[in-house]
Amino acid sequence: MSYLAKTLWFIEAHHARNLSLAEIAHAGGASPYHLTRAFSRCTGQSVMRYVRARRLSIAAQALAHGAHDILAVALEAGYGSHEAFTRAFCAQFSITPETVRAQGDTSELALTTAIRFDKTLDIALETTRFMQAPALQLAGLRQRYHRRSCAGIPALWQRFLPDAIDWPVRYGVCSHYDGAGHFDYLCAVELTDARSLPAGWVRLALAPQRYAVFLHRGHISTIRATWHTIWNDWLPQSGLQVVDAPDFERYDQHFDPASGAGGVQIWLPVKA
Repeated sequence: MSYLAKTLWFIEAHHARNLSLAEIAHAGGASPYHLTRAFSRCTGQSVMRYVRARRLSIAAQALAHGAHDILAVALEAGYGSHEAFTRAFCAQFSITPETVRAQGDTSELALTTAIRFDKTLDIALETTRFMQAPALQLAGLRQRYHRRSCAGIPALWQRFLPDAIDWPVRYGVCSHYDGAGHFDYLCAVELTDARSLPAGWVRLALAPQRYAVFLHRGHISTIRATWHTIWNDWLPQSGLQVVDAPDFERYDQHFDPASGAGGVQIWLPVKA
């Protein structure tokens, strides 16, 4: 069983407790930082947001089935008071617990169901290469995203590419992950001189680092399947640990940004 599968089982078995990210990560056999990145990559949401949504979804179903004591439902969902539960419930569903109980129906609520990893996302990875990269000086456009809003990344690339036509190799760098599912994304090129930067560009220095390098040959829209296989299958089997450093996708001269075809390299920082 992979550590993400263990994590999901632990959440389902203990969701009523006041779980912390550290406790969930320990149960899955990963560090909190590692789990934050892996969970977001594979599910598109943060660990703790998922935990909260599952608790409240189960509570909503209990209320719709006629639970008489809302406080008891609140306590079962891990909330210490009726007031705290009501605030969280309204923030999640834009409706009060009392209303759901009175209606006896959750069909209009956006309930969060238990995640089951789709094995159809698993693909056959090509032979992994390990690279010791020197320090990299990158620069480009950066924006902060949430896993639920990362569909905006292609638009960032469209803003970036006109100013990056002189560079045949570009980078998509993810960094500064947090437990709520936010991260920085940088569309970048490597700098080899002290030239001035286009308006709005920022610099990012990457320290020398060992990377596991994977090749995604399919269309860029299907890259989630490759990431899913790396995090959920390859990494647990490898016995390696991901370090607290940015990961990135490397687009060389074979990649066509107009069509999204041509392949891309995925560079994952691992302990030497």
